[in-house]
Amino acid sequence: MNTRGRKKEGRRGFMAGLVALALAFTAAQPLEAARADDFSADAETFIGDLGDRVIKELTGKDLDREERARRTRTILNEHFAVKAIGQWVLGRYWRKADKAQQEEYLKLFEDLIVVTYVNRFENYKGETFAVNSAAMKGGKDAIVQTNIVQPDGSPPIKVDWRVRLRKRDGKFLIVDVFVEGVSMSQTQRSEFASVIRQNGGAIDAFLKELRQRVKKAA
Repeated sequence: MNTRGRKKEGRRGFMAGLVALALAFTAAQPLEAARADDFSADAETFIGDLGDRVIKELTGKDLDREERARRTRTILNEHFAVKAIGQWVLGRYWRKADKAQQEEYLKLFEDLIVVTYVNRFENYKGETFAVNSAAMKGGKDAIVQTNIVQPDGSPPIKVDWRVRLRKRDGKFLIVDVFVEGVSMSQTQRSEFASVIRQNGGAIDAFLKELRQRVKKAA
């Protein structure tokens, strides 16, 4: 179903601040033209439907913080492969961490995303988003273009979603988000690398920084 042009309730924080959305999947073969059209249309619908679900389940003023966090974590894990994304974002430092450090990092990585978005969902101001179009990218992904429409009349924010179909179960997952052309996954990767370098390459110091961020945001 084509959702081009329809307005959807959304929030800028969710759409524009999604962190670490890059994931290395098994490469798929390029799609034939007819299948590519179907893929793009389905990816477009996926983004629209996800936005509907987020607004319905996460932005209610009557939700307490604990329940909002639980729902946020559920949606996050259903639509993003958080562990694989976290590994990509940590880059070469993933291989330098021991098993215990890797496990703690992945937990903190997910916790940081959850507490960040719980705060933003609590402050939802009625932003909306329009799903504009979708097109194939690189033979295995679709780029879904959306605009975040702000209630104060400010210029809309361009947000593009890179969507991939997971081969083993046919499930759509978002693998990256570009806000005004800037990759959120690459931004997070660069930031984490910078923190680690500033601490002399020490993974324990980096984990301490993540603990502090989670605690501060909670």
